[in-house]
Amino acid sequence: MSVDWPWLSMCLFWPLLGVLGVLIFKKPWSIKVWAITYYALLLLFEALSMGILLADDLMLFFFFWELSLVPVMLLIAQFGIGAQSRQAATQYTLMMLLSGVLLLIGIACLEIRYLAEHAGEFSFSLQSLATLHLTESEQYGLLVLWLLAFAIKAPLPPFHNWLPLVALNASPSLTALLFGMKLGLFGMIRLLIPLVPQALMHFQEILAVWAMVSVLYAGVIAIRQTNLRALLAYSSVSHVALVFMALLAFNQQAWQGAGLQMLNFALISASLMLMAGMLEKRFASNDLTHLGGLAKPLPKFTLVFFGLIFASLGLPGTSGFIAEAMLLLGVAKTFPVMLGVMLLGSFVAAIYSVSFLKKAFWGPVRHQALFLSDDLKLHETILLIAVMVLIVIFGLLPDIVLSFQAPGLEFLLSSIART
Repeated sequence: MSVDWPWLSMCLFWPLLGVLGVLIFKKPWSIKVWAITYYALLLLFEALSMGILLADDLMLFFFFWELSLVPVMLLIAQFGIGAQSRQAATQYTLMMLLSGVLLLIGIACLEIRYLAEHAGEFSFSLQSLATLHLTESEQYGLLVLWLLAFAIKAPLPPFHNWLPLVALNASPSLTALLFGMKLGLFGMIRLLIPLVPQALMHFQEILAVWAMVSVLYAGVIAIRQTNLRALLAYSSVSHVALVFMALLAFNQQAWQGAGLQMLNFALISASLMLMAGMLEKRFASNDLTHLGGLAKPLPKFTLVFFGLIFASLGLPGTSGFIAEAMLLLGVAKTFPVMLGVMLLGSFVAAIYSVSFLKKAFWGPVRHQALFLSDDLKLHETILLIAVMVLIVIFGLLPDIVLSFQAPGLEFLLSSIART
C-alpha cells in the first residue's frame, strides 16, 4: 500500500472529515444505547475508505471496496433518521453490490490477460498490470465494466437515485462522509486513467456529452427540491459530473482542478451536509415548508452557511473559485464547444442555491418556535470557522495543494503519452 503525491491531500483531509462529523454531533439524537456501535461503524467505514485510497494492489482495492459496503449498510438501516432508512439501505446495498461485481469481472479479465502474457505468473500490482499491452477491444471491454462500476459509486446519472434517498434517511455524519469521499471518482483516477487510457480518449467526446448532460440534468432537478438535503444531493451529482468531464480532458490544468474540487467535496459539500443535519436536529425538518426567516433567530448559522454556499459556487478568494476556474479552463482546452454549457451549469447552480437561501433565510419567520432554537454552539462555531479558514487559505494560496499534485500528474500524463 502507498499513496501517490497527487492524492496526498485527500489522505490528510478524509480522516479530518470523520472527526468533524463526530465532534459536531457529540450525541446523535436518534442513538442512545448503541452509540458506541454507531461510532465504531463510522470509524470502520472511514478506515476502509482509506484502504481504497492507499491500495496499489487490485485485489486489496477490491477487498476494501466491497467491505466498505457493510458498515454503510448497517449505519443507514439501523441508525438512519428518516422514515425510509431501510429502503435506502436496501437500494444502496444493491447498487454497490452491482458496482462490486462489475469491478471484480474487470479485475478477473485483466488478471487472465496478465497470466497469458507472463506464463502463469500472478500479479495484482497496479504497476505490473499497467505494463500490459492490451488490444483496443480489451481496453474497450474493461472501460465499459469499470466505468459503470465507478459511475454507480460516484454517482453519475442515471445511477444516482440512491444518493438523494440516502441523504434524506441516513445520519448527517455518514452522509457527510459519502459527500466528502468520492470513491467512484477516485476509482476512475486510480484504474481507468493508467490502465485503459486509449479507450478513455477514444470515447472522450461521447463521455463528455454524458458528463455535460449530467451537470445540467442534476442542476435542473435541484431547482425543484424543497428539502435542503435533497438539494445538496443533486448538487453533489452535478459537481461529480463536472469533475468527470475534467478527467476526460486529459490535461494537467483540468486534472489539478479536479483534484482541488475533490478536496472541496471534503471541506465544502460535507460541511453543508453537516449544517443541514444541525437544522434537522433543531427543527426536525430541512423542508422549506417548515423554514423561513432563519437569519433572524440564527445569525451565526446564517453567516457560516452563506459562506459555504458561495464557496461552493466559486466565490473569488475561496478554494471553490480556484477549482472551478481550473476545471473550466482545462476542459475548454480539450472541449472548447462545451465551455458555454458548463458556464450554464454554473448559472443553474447559482439559481437553486440563491433561491433556497432566499426562501429559507430571508422574509418573515414562519414559525415562532424558531426563536426558541439555539444558534451555533461554541464547539460548532469553532469547527465550522476552522473549515472556513481552510477554504480561504486554499483559495488565496492554492499552491499549498497544487504543488503536491503537479509532479505526479506530469508523470502520469507523460506515461500515457508514451503508451
